[in-house]
Amino acid sequence: MSVLFLLIPLAFVLAGLAVWAFVRSALEGQYDDLETPAHRMLVDDDGSVGSRSR
Repeated sequence: MSVLFLLIPLAFVLAGLAVWAFVRSALEGQYDDLETPAHRMLVDDDGSVGSRSR
């Protein structure tokens, strides 16, 4: 039973850190554009497929 006096505050501290990290990343714009990185991998930028010079 005495271990609960340690685990409950520790759980609140860890939850608070998780909420703080999420709020900080949201305020810094980490989640502003969620679609561009997914589409970026589909675009062939260099066009060098099959045109290697040896």
